[in-house]
Amino acid sequence: MPTVFVTGANRGLGLEFAKQYAADGWRVIATAREPKKAKELAALGKAVEVHPLDVTDFKATAALGRDLAREAIDVVIANAGVSPGHNVSIAEVEEAAWLRTFAVNSVAPMALAGALLPALKRGQGKKLIAVSSRMGSIGENSGGGSYPYRASKAALNAAWHSLANDHREVIAVVLHPGWVRTDMGGAGAPVGPRESIAGMRRVIAKLTPADTGRFFDFEGKELPW
Repeated sequence: MPTVFVTGANRGLGLEFAKQYAADGWRVIATAREPKKAKELAALGKAVEVHPLDVTDFKATAALGRDLAREAIDVVIANAGVSPGHNVSIAEVEEAAWLRTFAVNSVAPMALAGALLPALKRGQGKKLIAVSSRMGSIGENSGGGSYPYRASKAALNAAWHSLANDHREVIAVVLHPGWVRTDMGGAGAPVGPRESIAGMRRVIAKLTPADTGRFFDFEGKELPW
């Protein structure tokens, strides 16, 4: 039975990852800040093992990595993310909002990668995935705005690319899930969670070592950095 690890699995994309992988017979190791409140996640049953985790608690992330070091994990998905909103002005920069966005979107995935690398190396898939965003692409930024979110995802992309160069023993890739109808994406987004996750899962399944360090969308199209 293959094993996938996914953060932020109490709602949105993370929950849909857990649902789809569990339905296909995978063992799912999931995290949520407050597992007792993650009723939809709990309803998935014994196929899903839930651990409490605030991804910005880096000591807790390291401890979880030690707890799972002897496991064999095939796919690690750093999914948890936040956005402070898109109408952010530079006239009055809110330091706390910027730093929180970077902590969750940029630093936490790297802490997770470091913590789970031993377990990932023991798995067969050895796939290390970060859910990023097209908004982190400098090459495709023609719209401006969303400064903290864009910057945090661009930082994640840069760090993940370096990670791919430094750790050739795993396949490290960043994925754009599309503009998805979640709490973050809003009700008007054109892509449903089921479609987004099914697409990303197809991309993940096809990844080979030659793909490490690359940036794809949920339909498999390569995106510019």
